Amino acid sequence: MIRGVVFDVDGTVVRGNDPLPGAADAVARLRTAGVSLCFCSNNPTKGGAAYVDRLGAAGIEASAEEVVTAADSTVVYLQDHHADDTLYVLGESGLVEQLDAAGLTVTDDPDAAEAGVVSIDRSFDYDDLTRALWALGDGTPYVGTDPDRVIPGADAFVPGSGAVINAVRGVLDHDPDAVLGKPSAPAQNLVLDRIGRAPGECLVVGDRLDTDIALGERAGMTTALVLTGVTGRDAVAASPHNPDYVIEDLTELDRVLEAERGSER
Repeated sequence: MIRGVVFDVDGTVVRGNDPLPGAADAVARLRTAGVSLCFCSNNPTKGGAAYVDRLGAAGIEASAEEVVTAADSTVVYLQDHHADDTLYVLGESGLVEQLDAAGLTVTDDPDAAEAGVVSIDRSFDYDDLTRALWALGDGTPYVGTDPDRVIPGADAFVPGSGAVINAVRGVLDHDPDAVLGKPSAPAQNLVLDRIGRAPGECLVVGDRLDTDIALGERAGMTTALVLTGVTGRDAVAASPHNPDYVIEDLTELDRVLEAERGSER
């Protein structure tokens, strides 16, 4: 029986600031039924409190403790592997603020870099790429916050962290030591800790095969791909990731939950 549901955010429950079909009702019904919830996003620029406000404005109740972001898994990794290093960050102010708040040391001086963090930066340009080369080109270790090459915008898809990471990788002689966010092990561990349920009792619902569905597969959770985001039905057959369910939108979530209840009878 499903006792915990992990929702992706962008492309699954909201697009921009607007709720996607069935999202608010689905979340409300799950809460009434006593199902534990987690909202897991690969956006590294905003923390839990910002997601509470954003989801609340879309009519979706959430608490900061129920939110896991790519910044959270990046912080965990950096605290484990680079707690005392000076970090050169190619990313937006929202990420830098979260790294600062976690007690990590951040610099904008390429010569001071002992490790690096590469992420989405909507002002990214040639000068940024040059400074990243100066900071990391001598073999300095670095990580990416998340692998998402494109992300849903309000009206169309836009480049994400993965696009910036690939650009930086293109001028260096070495890959990132880790790419965090979904489906990385730190993200899996954070989700399971926040949701407080065994993996076999959890359902992951998301719009990406290589992040949302992959996270669920690796963690031993049931998975449902929703077609309101970046993935179309035709992509499923060609993917190495096989969701247990494919649904048009969250108005069909009850069908998944009923099927899971039926499988235990």
